[in-house]
Amino acid sequence: MSLINKMLQDLDARGGAGDGALRQQQLLAVSGQVRDKRPLIIGGVLVLVTVVVGGGWYGWEYWQAHRAAAPQPVAVAAAPVKTPAPAPAPAATPAPAAAPAPVEAKVQAPAAQAAKVAVMPEAAPADAAPRKPAAAPAERKPVRQAATRSADDTAGVGTITHDISPQQMAENTYRRALVALQEGRISAALADLDRALEIDPRNEAARQTNISLLLEQKRNDDAVRQLRLALGIDPRQPGLAMVLARLQLEKGGPALETLMATLPYAGSSAEYQAFLAGVLQREQRHTEAAQYYREALRLAPRNGVWWMGLGISLQADMHLPEAREAYRRARASNGLSPELQAFIDRKIDSLSR
Repeated sequence: MSLINKMLQDLDARGGAGDGALRQQQLLAVSGQVRDKRPLIIGGVLVLVTVVVGGGWYGWEYWQAHRAAAPQPVAVAAAPVKTPAPAPAPAATPAPAAAPAPVEAKVQAPAAQAAKVAVMPEAAPADAAPRKPAAAPAERKPVRQAATRSADDTAGVGTITHDISPQQMAENTYRRALVALQEGRISAALADLDRALEIDPRNEAARQTNISLLLEQKRNDDAVRQLRLALGIDPRQPGLAMVLARLQLEKGGPALETLMATLPYAGSSAEYQAFLAGVLQREQRHTEAAQYYREALRLAPRNGVWWMGLGISLQADMHLPEAREAYRRARASNGLSPELQAFIDRKIDSLSR
């Protein structure tokens, strides 16, 4: 810098020097300056290269030495784990004996860190396993299904059969049969009625509808089967017993046994008493028949047919005056057909002779 300042001062002092002299002096000064700085630059470069190479070599040696010495604390850490606990020091041991404890702690600390570093890569898969539960979607799916089912039930879409009693299920099936019957689907109605009776055999409405429909379809054998099932479940049904007895009379079945089985539950039914009396009369059991005719007439004294039946049984038992009076009471009643009235007149004439 001093050389350049001197040159500037010389230029100011000359002032009017020619252009050629200036160029030559500048060239001489610059060329001399370049020759003086080149050794310095080369030397600086060599020093820099030496420093870089030396620093790199030293760093490499230090890194290799540190890398070779790193596993040594693991061996030191394993020694305290396998060695049993030392025996307690006697009371006379001086206090300085406890001085190595910090050193051991310092040695164990790097060992614990090294062991922790060695264990962490192995424990990583175990820690990662619970983060991907494969069963999580399957466990959430039933919850969504249950919620959907609950919503459907609330909206009235689904039907939960286990919440409905058998009686209610039978009633619903019976109502469905009535709808089918109104639509003229007889087979579907009969199938639903059978299903309703399977669910609840004590559904009297379904039983009576089923029997009536079977009788209309002339399926008397099926009707008899249903009647016997109904009376087997509950004999306290005088009306069904009379229907079964009538069907049994047509086929020569045990009609009298059917009526006698249900008789204790038909004490207030005049029709039942009179029907039983007629069956007994067919069996030529006139004394018993007259007894039940009297019971029926006690409940309904204006029935001319029953008075006629009583007169027949009394005449068969040779109770002629009583039989004639019964015929007269029958003729005085209303509702007899001309054929029956002619029959009664003949009976009265024969008993009057």
